[in-house]
Amino acid sequence: MVSPAIALAFLPLLLTLIIRYRYYFVLFYRAVLIRIWKDCVTGLSREERAYQHVLTHATPGDPDSILEAFDVWCSKVEFISNIGPKKGKILDRLLMENSPLTVLELGAHCGYSTVRMARSLPVGAKLYSIEMDQRNAAIAEKVIRLAGFDDDMVELIVKPSDEVIPQLRSDYNLERLDFVFMDHWKKCYLPDLQLLEGSGLLGKGSIILADNVLFPGAPKFLRYLRKCGLYEWRIHRATLEYSKGIRDGMAELVYQGIK
Repeated sequence: MVSPAIALAFLPLLLTLIIRYRYYFVLFYRAVLIRIWKDCVTGLSREERAYQHVLTHATPGDPDSILEAFDVWCSKVEFISNIGPKKGKILDRLLMENSPLTVLELGAHCGYSTVRMARSLPVGAKLYSIEMDQRNAAIAEKVIRLAGFDDDMVELIVKPSDEVIPQLRSDYNLERLDFVFMDHWKKCYLPDLQLLEGSGLLGKGSIILADNVLFPGAPKFLRYLRKCGLYEWRIHRATLEYSKGIRDGMAELVYQGIK
């Protein structure tokens, strides 16, 4: 038994930890505990529940309406790690400024960022989106088509990224990638970046935008950027999507080629 005196001695430390990490406790509650409970109660996955909300509240053929429905659900109902509206504006701006014609997305999840990118692309552009999880890909497909984008503009590829990237030239007739958005498993950022380098699809000026490089974080990816000398790069600092007080950031890379 711990004496009351010892317990009281640790109380200030406990309160300090709770206050310091309160945003992380809230995130754990929203992202993990609520998800487990609703999975059991509804028999649906979190992504399926999000899609039901979007289907009920969004206007078909209106990408902005679909994104808004997602944002409401993710901020007020359950947490999903989409890029979100705040960091999404950085993505929007880069697409508007650079008008890429060939875009690759690594990690479609349930289609939020896919729709966000597709609405900002110029006429004649095509977005290739890779999602390895078949259940999430099925939802992403519905969301993308609900937004009004067909196969000619957005092609969803349901395979692991490390299988698809080496085949992009031969199977999809790609010669160059103008823009790449990474928002899949963070441990895959570095190996997939190196696969892209080896594929020959990155040309001078190709842009890579990688989300969540500070939280949950991609330390090996960032160390490689500091050492390789192949990119001009910067971190866009922000907070974690649909959260307060958790620092995050996106890495913007501009490929310079081998010097």
